Amino acid sequence: MATTALTAQTFEPTVLQDGIVLVDFWAEWCGPCRMFAPVFEKASETHPDITFGKVDTEAEQALSAAAGISSIPTLMAFRDGILVFAQPGALPAPALEQVITAVRGLDMEDVRAQVAQEEAARAAK
Repeated sequence: MATTALTAQTFEPTVLQDGIVLVDFWAEWCGPCRMFAPVFEKASETHPDITFGKVDTEAEQALSAAAGISSIPTLMAFRDGILVFAQPGALPAPALEQVITAVRGLDMEDVRAQVAQEEAARAAK
């Protein structure tokens, strides 16, 4: 599966879907982004069950700001609509595979319970 360009209109519906969604925040002028692009593209071909999205931070500045992106490239991983991983920097292929393996191995019941607990704590403040 190839990567999909995400925009302000398509970002939320894409990352909120069931399953795993990896998002690469990048820009054309960014050297490390250009180094990471083929790694991300190859992983999209190796893992057709995962959605691989790319956000051009120049074209989607408001979306990038809303996502808290301060450094690019930044990789975000969502599973079943929950952000479970975010890290700036160009990952080498083995590190990206480790992220994918870790996200696949998550116990989503535990993750949802942890999110609910954090939301309750924030609401209590």
